[in-house]
Amino acid sequence: MSDRGPKARPWVENAEEDFRIATHELERGADAALGGICFHSQQCVEKYLKALLVLHRVDFPKMHDLEILLGMVPKSVLNISADDVLPLNRYSIEGRYPGDWEMPSRKEAEEALELMTKSRGAIRKCLPKDALPGT
Repeated sequence: MSDRGPKARPWVENAEEDFRIATHELERGADAALGGICFHSQQCVEKYLKALLVLHRVDFPKMHDLEILLGMVPKSVLNISADDVLPLNRYSIEGRYPGDWEMPSRKEAEEALELMTKSRGAIRKCLPKDALPGT
């Protein structure tokens, strides 16, 4: 499996960029782009799930549905439930396009960041060191 770490690494690097953007944006206080925080939180988890799929040689479609992607990860690999990621699903669209919904509140952005952080931590524990930046 270690030969797959370098192939998963670009997904991890992109996920980490989303993590940094979401985390730093929340620190802007009242000026924070709350929709952006939610969008990048969803993107971070999506890319980490795709890194796991690459690592385990599971082909996946071009999609943003975290529940489906999570369902494709071998059950013995990752111990998070759909409930841990499902609330982020709506932000793949709502976070970046106008529509018939209200922009997320600060509380929603904080919750999205918390879900992202929890999922990120769980997924990183499943990845080999050669898939993680800085190693």
